Amino acid sequence: MSEEKEQNKFDEVIDEVQDVVSDFLKREAAPGILLIVATVLALIVANSPLDVYYDKLISLPVQVSAGDWAIDKPLLLWINDGLMAIFFFLVGLELKREVCEGELSNPKDIVLPATGAVGGMAVPALIYVFFNWGDSTAMTGWAIPAATDIAFALGILALLGSRVPTSLKVFLVTLAIIDDIGAIVIIALFYTSNITETALIVAAVCLAILWRMNRKNVVDIPAYILVGVVLWVAMLKSGVHATLAGVVLAAMIPMRDKKQPSYSPVLHLEHSLNSSVSFAILPLFAFANAGIGFGNIAPEGIFHPVTFGIFLGLVVGKQVGVFGFCYLLVKLKLASLPKDLNLMHIYGCSLICGVGFTMSLFIGSLAFEETGVNLIFDERVGILAGSLVSAVLGYIVLYWVGEKAKATAS
Repeated sequence: MSEEKEQNKFDEVIDEVQDVVSDFLKREAAPGILLIVATVLALIVANSPLDVYYDKLISLPVQVSAGDWAIDKPLLLWINDGLMAIFFFLVGLELKREVCEGELSNPKDIVLPATGAVGGMAVPALIYVFFNWGDSTAMTGWAIPAATDIAFALGILALLGSRVPTSLKVFLVTLAIIDDIGAIVIIALFYTSNITETALIVAAVCLAILWRMNRKNVVDIPAYILVGVVLWVAMLKSGVHATLAGVVLAAMIPMRDKKQPSYSPVLHLEHSLNSSVSFAILPLFAFANAGIGFGNIAPEGIFHPVTFGIFLGLVVGKQVGVFGFCYLLVKLKLASLPKDLNLMHIYGCSLICGVGFTMSLFIGSLAFEETGVNLIFDERVGILAGSLVSAVLGYIVLYWVGEKAKATAS
């Protein structure tokens, strides 16, 4: 009988834990919190006696081969080139949904956030270039502070709750989506290696097949995934960054089934992938890329122009670019703010846009870590510091604006 009671207690504890986990995962801020946990864990491990095992883990050789053909990369690059292709696939699906049926389908609604996004990419990049002009190696990282991490940014807004209007979330999502488009274009144009023509031809054939499938209203998702895997391998071998295969594949998924318009392959895939990307792929990416061993960083590395340029690009450049461009547009009466927003909301949002984290780390890995060049700086220091300061400042400003609005209303 006592065994049965103990089993019942154990079952109750398990049920309570499951309820707590389930409630946490349903929260809008959960993906951002998991990214923070993964980052902190990586930093702890990288600065403990376990750092040797951390380095061995991310450097672990992983090979997939068939005859003379092989893909042989360390685990870190499988995460950055492979798993992140799934992340970019989800980004592509979100972009297609927004363009076809969402916030980006009405040009009038995107003028203000689009202008903010352009400013938020241009000014941080210019600040970085200012500090690193003349250093050809350092200049490859010019796009690092131009990125915004949508998961972190929305997580901060979720923590603020009712203190921020829903329209600010719409503004931020639209801005971040356009920012993602900019990042995709930058990666395609500036972060490709030597082009292999044969692999590029295979990729072009895959693209033609996907386009034909779309035109013929093929809605069989496994068929798209099969061709997408071949496309990913071809782009990996071609020199064009493999993650772009995810975006291209997403663009070819039909928005609606022409025979059954109520069914959307895009929405189905987006719903299926969202949890895996938010709660597994992005935290794993953060853990694999954020492990900085501070004991190995010399003072000259912390104050290196690359680190300094990234930090100021995120903290100063983002707020000047996003807020400055939006402010000018409103004052010139070329666009108007939503009724429940004021310029302080936009300013607080512009600070949050300085949280580059995931996308900045990704572009940083393309610019420096995959080159094999030994550098005295670690661009991740600037990314983490800039993202942290931007998150804290943005939260404080929007919290203050929200409290002020509540006091005024009462």
